[in-house]
Amino acid sequence: MAARPLHETVEAGWAEALAPVADQIAAMGAFLRSEVAEGRTYLPAPENVLRAFQQPFHDVRVLIVGQDPYPTPGHPVGLSFSVAEGVAPPRSLVNIFREYSEDLGHPKPSGGDLTPWTERGVLLLNRALTVSPGKPGSHRGKGWEQVTAQAIKALAARDEPLVAILWGRDARDLRPLMPGVECVESPHPSPMSADRGFFGSKPFSRANEILQRKGWEPIDWKLP
Repeated sequence: MAARPLHETVEAGWAEALAPVADQIAAMGAFLRSEVAEGRTYLPAPENVLRAFQQPFHDVRVLIVGQDPYPTPGHPVGLSFSVAEGVAPPRSLVNIFREYSEDLGHPKPSGGDLTPWTERGVLLLNRALTVSPGKPGSHRGKGWEQVTAQAIKALAARDEPLVAILWGRDARDLRPLMPGVECVESPHPSPMSADRGFFGSKPFSRANEILQRKGWEPIDWKLP
């Protein structure tokens, strides 16, 4: 991740929202460059590390929080749970698509690229924005959490619609950052927990019900 001013790497609304942690983002960039200098790599690709913050800040209506990027090279794209076009969906995403189909009645998507959701007001944000290949959770506790906490607090502080979909304990622990924000909660879609309440939780229709109840435009969740 190159050393560049924040306003050159993220959308203007996000540049303002993340200004309080600009130094921390710069420090994370320095950390990643030091990893590379020492012969270690990281995921996703440098241009995708801050990708979640390239969609308009003021357009976000639904927040979905993940843990950290997929640790398999070629899979992570800087959006939680999403994979590159042409990559077979990982097991958690397969479970998300099963629930998506059962909840909304749509056919299961042909691929794992969730970019269309981000174009319709859904922020797909990982708690840690990078990971070492083959080492899940390896960049947790390195400093990204300060950045993503500020992002979540900034979203919640807007006078604009927001529903948070929180899958798993780690995501639910973020509720104190979002006072007044309605949340849709369930176990994580991981194969280790999906059968404990993720299946049948109807997160997509429930999020839209909250938006519509408040007079806000629902999300078009349909994927190709």
